[in-house]
Amino acid sequence: MHRSNGHHMSVTQRLMLKGLGIFVALVAVGGALSYRPGTATADADATPYTGTAATELHRLYESLDATSGALELTEIELHRARALIAYSAAFGIPADLAAQIYDAALRTGLAPELAFQIVRIESNFNPNATSRVGAVGLTQLMLRTAVYYEPDLTREQLYDPVTNLRIGLRFFRDLLERYHEDLRLALLAYNRGPGRVGELLAQGRDPRNGYATSVIEGYRRAGPVLP
Repeated sequence: MHRSNGHHMSVTQRLMLKGLGIFVALVAVGGALSYRPGTATADADATPYTGTAATELHRLYESLDATSGALELTEIELHRARALIAYSAAFGIPADLAAQIYDAALRTGLAPELAFQIVRIESNFNPNATSRVGAVGLTQLMLRTAVYYEPDLTREQLYDPVTNLRIGLRFFRDLLERYHEDLRLALLAYNRGPGRVGELLAQGRDPRNGYATSVIEGYRRAGPVLP
């Protein structure tokens, strides 16, 4: 791995320096646009200059936009890389599995920390996990739940980590919305089924069984992996 030293700049530093150079150039070209040949100072009533200076200004604006976009993309990629290393180490799982959980969580609008705790409790990160009642995969999905989202899905396909995470975390996201962001109720419904939770609540009974507490305590105890 190449290590930078005092004589080398990082990617971010190079992009920032380029952006600064473009900014200085924009100021210079802006002055040129306001200057009218033949006078000592800028003329506020002069017709805007539309020659090569205007073309250069437009080119510099485009370059600045591209530089800003590249810098933002670099920062996102660096943050993701740091997060995957941290999650992989924290849970003792391969980096590719950490990436699959992390990306699926972001796509469904869930905090990655919560998604990792759900997968940990459900399957202990085993994509081939199968329960006594037939729930399968990382998020322990039942086929009847999965086909609600993707009707042609087969049981075998639920063992694929990407497929399982996509549907399982989307199902949990829907439960959060159904229970108005009540995390405890959504977790109970995920574990026991929304029908059973609704039935118990209608009877005035407590649907808690320890599942939500296990997930939430792990979630709070772990906290954000990155600051």
